[in-house]
Amino acid sequence: MEEAAVPKRAARKRADEIKAFRCKHLIAVIENPADVKNIGSVIRNVNALGVEKVYIVDTRRSLPDDWQDLRDQKAMSKTSVSAVKWTFVKRFDSTDQCFDYLEAKGFTSIVTSPHVKGKASIFLHEGDYTKYTKLAVWFGSEAIGISDLAVARSEMCVSIPMFGMIESLNLGTSSGIVLYEVAKQRREYQSKYIWRNKKGERSVPLPTVMTPET
Repeated sequence: MEEAAVPKRAARKRADEIKAFRCKHLIAVIENPADVKNIGSVIRNVNALGVEKVYIVDTRRSLPDDWQDLRDQKAMSKTSVSAVKWTFVKRFDSTDQCFDYLEAKGFTSIVTSPHVKGKASIFLHEGDYTKYTKLAVWFGSEAIGISDLAVARSEMCVSIPMFGMIESLNLGTSSGIVLYEVAKQRREYQSKYIWRNKKGERSVPLPTVMTPET
């Protein structure tokens, strides 16, 4: 009993330590992912970078309705390095359903793609991701990218500058790069505010950089 309780207490301690560094109201959305392994990679990035939640648009209904069923699959646990156990995930049957839900909650959506035309498009480093109180960042499928519908309903498109012969990145890599920049900006922005306790008294501002534990 005692041995089993030790790692549980350690996990709770770690969860308490990192709670303040999570990016509030920041959601990563994966639209029609083709491979469970890629879902696991995105979840790992989301958890590591302090993004609050993951939403998955699954029009093929290839994922179980009960997310706990997927959490228990070895492939998902392995590719996410168990991050799936610590990450909030919600699935949707369609792109419109997900957008309707996000907009009802006051979220602004941006999409990521290197090939979007006819839409406000910027390079990743040019964006200010702190001006949106609630932000959802959309990533398209590995095969066809982001859908035209998602582009039409989004605020703008963000692309990663590329300088090689191959102008594409896999979902795990691209989501890691984009979410790192977005989360970094929002965490620095959050740290500028003075957090107050229940009595309304000012407390010490959060540091902008967190030293990882080994």
